[in-house]
Amino acid sequence: MAGHSKWANIQHRKGRQDEKRQRIWTRVMREIMVAARMGGGDLSTNPRLRLAVEKGKAANMPGENVKYGIAKATGSLEGVHYEEVRYEGYGIGGAAIIVDCMTDNKVRTVAEVRHAFSKHGGNMGTEGSVAFQFKHCGQIIFAPGTSEDKVMEVALEAGADDVITHEDGAIEVLTPYTGFEAVKNALEAAGLKPELAEVTMRADNVIDMEGAEAAKMQKLLDVLEDLDDTQDVFHNASLNE
Repeated sequence: MAGHSKWANIQHRKGRQDEKRQRIWTRVMREIMVAARMGGGDLSTNPRLRLAVEKGKAANMPGENVKYGIAKATGSLEGVHYEEVRYEGYGIGGAAIIVDCMTDNKVRTVAEVRHAFSKHGGNMGTEGSVAFQFKHCGQIIFAPGTSEDKVMEVALEAGADDVITHEDGAIEVLTPYTGFEAVKNALEAAGLKPELAEVTMRADNVIDMEGAEAAKMQKLLDVLEDLDDTQDVFHNASLNE
């Protein structure tokens, strides 16, 4: 991946997430509720719920919050009904953006997403307009200095699709989205601790942006991410402000 380094992008993203800890808790809670409602509240039989609970632990969410969310979703407590919705659009320079939301009011959410795009230099597209540029997969990233040989050996044996070593030394493991958990567990069992591990929408090709253009794109992404109903924002821009 040319341009802004993979490692710098990951650290930049993690820093922004750390600034928004409370918002992360809200999003994880929604994910827990939707996962539990769709697949039940038993962690042993619901992989999506397991991943959501892991996100909660990584964000230091109290265990009682997790239990409460599962109870609400599975009918033990009265709760709000959330729906998953996806919006697609174009950012600065035609960069592709996917916005995944969970909402109890789709009319409100689509209006807010459309307004964010139009106000900050983007354009909201139709369903499928940019999603074809992304792959739904597992992504596990290790810090520069991690043993490439060991990561490759363990990851490929566990069912990973690819292992990519970037110019800055960061190592990226790509997995089928259904096989993410098995690969992640195998790597951790081998003593390899990832810096980032998630099921994501990974862009097939990246657009490099610098200076004012990168700053405008980051502003648009920040506004989209800060919307109350947003769960995740995926894009194909490599930003070097």
